[in-house]
Amino acid sequence: MYLKTIKALWILFIVGIISIIFFGVSLKNNWFNLYGKLPDPSVLENPDRNEASELYSADGELLGKYFRENRKKVEFEELSEDLKNALEASEDVRFYEHSGIDFKATLAVPYYLGKYILAGGKKRGSSTITQQLAKNLFKIRRDEDLEGRLSNVKGINLVINKFKEWIVAVELETAYTKREILTMYLNTVDFGSNSFGIHTAAQTFFATTPDSLNIPQSALLVGILQAPSFFSPVYNPDRAITVRNNVIAQMAKYNFISEADRDKYIITDLNLEYNVENHNKGLAPYFRAEVVKDIQRFCREKGLDLYGDGLKIYSTIDSRVQRYAEAAIEKHMIEQQTLFDEHWKGEGDPWRDREGEVIPNFLPMSIRRTPVYKSLRSQYAGDSLKIDKALKVKKKMRVFSWNSPNYEKDTVMSSYDSLRYYKMFLQVGMMSMEPKTGNIKAWVGGINYKYFKYDHVRLGYRQPGSTFKPFLYAKALEDRFQPCSPVTDLPITFTAEEAMADKPWTPKNADSYSGKTYTLRQAMSRSINTAAAYLVKELGAPNLSRYARDKFGFKFIRDKMFNYMVSDDDRKRGITGYDKKPIAGVPSLCLGTEDVSVYEMVTAYSVFINKGTWTEPQFLTRIEDKYGKVLKEFTPKKEEVLNEKTAWLMTYMLRGTSEESGGTALRLNRYKFKHNSHVAGKTGTTANFSDAWFMGFTNDLVTGVWCGAEDRSVHFRSIKYGQGARQALPAFAYFMEDVYEDKKLCKELNYYKGFFPEPSMSLGVELDCSKYNPDVFGEFGAEPDSTLEEQYEAPTEVGDGIL
Repeated sequence: MYLKTIKALWILFIVGIISIIFFGVSLKNNWFNLYGKLPDPSVLENPDRNEASELYSADGELLGKYFRENRKKVEFEELSEDLKNALEASEDVRFYEHSGIDFKATLAVPYYLGKYILAGGKKRGSSTITQQLAKNLFKIRRDEDLEGRLSNVKGINLVINKFKEWIVAVELETAYTKREILTMYLNTVDFGSNSFGIHTAAQTFFATTPDSLNIPQSALLVGILQAPSFFSPVYNPDRAITVRNNVIAQMAKYNFISEADRDKYIITDLNLEYNVENHNKGLAPYFRAEVVKDIQRFCREKGLDLYGDGLKIYSTIDSRVQRYAEAAIEKHMIEQQTLFDEHWKGEGDPWRDREGEVIPNFLPMSIRRTPVYKSLRSQYAGDSLKIDKALKVKKKMRVFSWNSPNYEKDTVMSSYDSLRYYKMFLQVGMMSMEPKTGNIKAWVGGINYKYFKYDHVRLGYRQPGSTFKPFLYAKALEDRFQPCSPVTDLPITFTAEEAMADKPWTPKNADSYSGKTYTLRQAMSRSINTAAAYLVKELGAPNLSRYARDKFGFKFIRDKMFNYMVSDDDRKRGITGYDKKPIAGVPSLCLGTEDVSVYEMVTAYSVFINKGTWTEPQFLTRIEDKYGKVLKEFTPKKEEVLNEKTAWLMTYMLRGTSEESGGTALRLNRYKFKHNSHVAGKTGTTANFSDAWFMGFTNDLVTGVWCGAEDRSVHFRSIKYGQGARQALPAFAYFMEDVYEDKKLCKELNYYKGFFPEPSMSLGVELDCSKYNPDVFGEFGAEPDSTLEEQYEAPTEVGDGIL
């Protein structure tokens, strides 16, 4: 009887071993597709870690990341010893002894499971770090192409998955060293809070790097891996402390630390420095959102994955210059918004038509364009009564506010309330570029990216007002005019045919026609509209349109940006992106009635200070793969479009706005950076004050600022506040002050505050206009104005053409 029992046990053992081997072979080869496939060995050699791509500033600062899973790869040497010890002690103390499967731990599972069920002991798993890597790396339990006919059968699927895990773990141990496996594991795990991999986790929870993690920090990060949400140190700090202390106890148990250290560390606080990375935070968010479009286009052409290939992207933005730009905009817009709110206090709704009357149904019409309206329309099958009722329901929400900490406040509003609230905010766009290199150094597309996503640098197209006049004056200087040429402030009328309108058009000044004669430089400095009308009458509006399009890059930029709007049939007919958004050759163009972007205007103005050379704006320098191989280097297109004489004369003309009596930019003289140096610029204001501009440049930077509300019907009611000299120019001045005050920055970037270079050739032009009539200066000019405070720019008047 005894021998029979022994024999039977041996037979069962042998059959069991054979069965296990048979099952393993059939599973590995997926007989009859019963189990699903195992990961391909070639994939095993090149695992996809789904690494975030990174965007860097010119001075080496990380601006932001593009990712599906926020992850950055680290090497074994970048892991602190405390982190490695905490992981081994907690997850796999025999990690360096087994070959992927810890059979001792596996055989002990029934004992600990029974103890857990009967006596409430500690629940314990048996998966090694290598097995956990197999699950993390190849997602065995979730990928459909790895599932077979038995994969959904309860009970059996658990056995199948466990054996798959074992097989892949053994293959991992064959293919990689222990150091590589441990590093891959920490690079692939999810720590919660949108933190994938140890590098991001260290940054998110402790604002540090993996090589600097100490014992309590390491123990916490290892501990929360068991259940990132359940043990979240942010939302469940008590549980997080418990699991951290369990890991610390394990480290003491296996002699990675002393018992004294254990007792010391388990009473410490979590000491979090919690900061989840997202696209709303950080430096230059509008720039990051815009530049990604160009990067994605490159990636599509090269078959790359921006959100998973771990690219290194290097931009032209300087983090220090960008910070000064953002600070200048913040300071300026708080001032402007305060003025705007006071200006409209007690005056009713600000959305007005050209006659100053409140636009009826403005909010009901506007709300139809919002996502909340579209969602409600779908929810209520277009029932307008139900939609309107839902839009008036008040609810808790967080909104943007200049007057609250972090510029956010919690409130209760309906959808209509919030729309009304947001329509009252002034917006802004600012860009600064080096004219010689084309490198964009600062880009501020709005007042707050989290709440206002629309970029007003490259996407925003608004009327430039008088900032468009310098292109007309450049054409005049190339033709037959000189800075001292006289022009009289008298009405200029265009016939209906000339104006391409229903009736004749006579441009007006802000004040009445003075009848005085000015030099061309004075007329441009004072932004006299009749002078611009006279020039366009002499030179021809179509010529001005072509001149601006071809000489100053409007066609090139629009062709590059708007080609996606052009169909294949359009291309066959020779239609370009520019043709989809042209600059019309009408007389009112001389007053800036055609929509342009800050991006275009900064590029165009760079021609003047760059001796007549147009340089394509550049925001990227190179793109590398995750191994450091350069995939592309970017070089801007350059073209000589003006002769050096015309460019220098236009720079001299643009200096006049802050040098001539009555100049629209005399406010610049209040700022220190203007002292003992040249600054050229031009203000711009549209007829109803809906758009305020300032375009300015020094030797080093060309900077453009636009300011206005999202809707053109929302604006200041008077030129006192709505002019470009007040609504846009100060932002430029604040920015320039900070840049030139930073001596270290200027030295590094070779910026210098000073006078513009003298022309390298003989101009053959008289610039001392008094020589034409030395006895009476006023023959070509008006009487000097009494105070700087009274200086302002005459707004544009374009009759029926204004919006």
